[in-house]
Amino acid sequence: MIKRIQKVGNSSALILDRALMELIGLREGGEVQLTVQDGALIVAPTQPEPIDPERFEAALDRITSERREVLRRLAE
Repeated sequence: MIKRIQKVGNSSALILDRALMELIGLREGGEVQLTVQDGALIVAPTQPEPIDPERFEAALDRITSERREVLRRLAE
């Protein structure tokens, strides 16, 4: 998934879709741990919510459906 960094006041922000936040068990206002590893930024919730398997499948299906074309191109 490709996201664009957006200017917010004097700062920059990475906007996360609700479906993506559900997949990782993160809520608005939740805290995240940022780690840089081999030039990659890793964002992980500090206290992830337990993920209900049914909600996980529903969120994954929604993301797959919305991003089908991008996923197809990545697979090529």
